[in-house]
Amino acid sequence: MKKVAFYTLGCKLNYSETSTISRMFENKGYQKVEFDQTPDIFIINTCSVTENADKKCKKIVKEAKKISPNSYVTIIGCYAQLKPQEIATIKGVDAVLGAAEKFRLIELLDGFAKEQEAKVLATDIQEATVFNNAFSINDRTRTFLKVQDGCNYGCAFCTIPLARGKSRSDSIANILDSAREIASTDVKEVVLTGVNIGDFGIQDGKRKERFADLVTALDEIEGIDRFRISSIEPNLLTNETIEFVSKSKHFVPHFHIPLQSGSNTMLRAMGRRYLRELYEDRVSKIKTLMPHCCIGVDVIVGFPGETDELFLETYNFLKELPISYLHVFTYSERANTRATEMEGVVPMKTRNERSKMLRILSEKMRRQFYEENLGKTYTVLFEEDIEDGKMHGFTENYIRVSAKYDPMLINETKVVQLVGINEKGSVDIEEPEVVYEAH
Repeated sequence: MKKVAFYTLGCKLNYSETSTISRMFENKGYQKVEFDQTPDIFIINTCSVTENADKKCKKIVKEAKKISPNSYVTIIGCYAQLKPQEIATIKGVDAVLGAAEKFRLIELLDGFAKEQEAKVLATDIQEATVFNNAFSINDRTRTFLKVQDGCNYGCAFCTIPLARGKSRSDSIANILDSAREIASTDVKEVVLTGVNIGDFGIQDGKRKERFADLVTALDEIEGIDRFRISSIEPNLLTNETIEFVSKSKHFVPHFHIPLQSGSNTMLRAMGRRYLRELYEDRVSKIKTLMPHCCIGVDVIVGFPGETDELFLETYNFLKELPISYLHVFTYSERANTRATEMEGVVPMKTRNERSKMLRILSEKMRRQFYEENLGKTYTVLFEEDIEDGKMHGFTENYIRVSAKYDPMLINETKVVQLVGINEKGSVDIEEPEVVYEAH
């Protein structure tokens, strides 16, 4: 029985796909092992969004060959689609598979027999038209369920359409089947994931279903306590979806909404499909219906043309919004994107200074959001996240909670009262005298 190990870089979507590919291997009789358990085969799932994709890929290949010198190393994922020939020259790589090929790798790399040169199986991204169902299982307390892939938007900074192809989705019927399968495994929380999940509903190039209908259908699934919506574009987050979540049985009050810039000048330059006024309206709608809702925001700093004045527009816009935390990205050039041809390149030192300013602001926002919720009662899903005798979990509105370690609580939900913020920045709890199981 050949041993196979997996390593995943990047987003929740990559995790869902790695998990699904690993189950394919297990179904074919391979033994899944940890990275350091001398595997015969390594599958490395790469990302192109994070900086230094090439360095990270090389480093992991090098580690793999140290652990198991005669192993067969396969590279898949977004970086593999964008730079297959480049990856094929990395010492130790045996095969590179593109977006249209990665779910067929067991069949395409029949027997994983090493050859003189690395095998490159990566067709043009236009060939990636099939939606491959995927979800993660047994990896974490929560499951990532892929509902959509690809993107039809053409933001000036982004390579995702080149790495994943056009927007396409699973059907609601198939997704409900996956959700029922997940429910049978005792998972308590499912995170809906995709490249542009608000664009859900395109099948065979035509819009057939809607995201709001998917959310409504999933809310009726028995056996899953929580559904969480991952990143969703502001122009695709409709009043209908917000209103539904505010009254839902299982969808939690937490939205992650990319902004990228609080300056309309920059939003236009980036090719975004909304202006700051729409973003402000979405946040206001959410907070009116769900004052305790957690709102996370993606921001890019240092995009070409971002002057000090335009950056301060973003900073001040964010400072006034009732949001909970930021994911700050320092702009870095990506080959084959419009942004690389734009004037007004921002020096890296300035980009880093702006990133630091926003990260400090994010910490203040998170702390303020936590403080606003002290004294309130929430349901925590505890995870196998143990540190200094404390275990951790998240409330439905994404507040990280610390509690005294109790092995019985792992992957369990418990109703608790939030009492104070500790020196690590998470929230301590006071358990009510009578603790009710949350259902």
